[in-house]
Amino acid sequence: MDPTLTQQLSQLEAQLHLADIRHQPERVLQLLHPAFEETGRSGQRYTRETVVEALRAESNAAEIVADGYAATALAPGVALLTYRSALRDVQGARSKHTLRSSIWLLTDGRWQLRYHQGTPALDSW
Repeated sequence: MDPTLTQQLSQLEAQLHLADIRHQPERVLQLLHPAFEETGRSGQRYTRETVVEALRAESNAAEIVADGYAATALAPGVALLTYRSALRDVQGARSKHTLRSSIWLLTDGRWQLRYHQGTPALDSW
C-alpha cells in the first residue's frame, strides 16, 4: 500500500460520494475516464453516460460513508483503490454495506476512474 497514492485517490473517490459533486455533470465527467465502466453492488453494469445521468437526477440520497481506503500501484499510471462503504440515513443507521474496488488511470497528468465495482459486504461496521 502506498500512503501518498491512497490519500490522493481516496480524496478523488470521496468527491463522487458528495451530493453537491454528484449533481455537477461537468465535475463527474472530469473524474470518470471516457471509457469508464461500473459493475454495481446489484450486478447491474453502467457506462460513464448512465452514471452521469443517474447522479444528476438523484434526489435526497442517503449520505455515503467510507473507510479502509488502500491504494496499490499496478503499473506506471495505473492504480487499484479498495475500500468499504455504507449508506447512512438521517438517524445515523448504516445500510447497504459494500466492498468497493476502483481502477484509476493517470491520463494527461490527472487521475481518472476507469473501472469501479461494488460487492455486497456481509459484515457491518
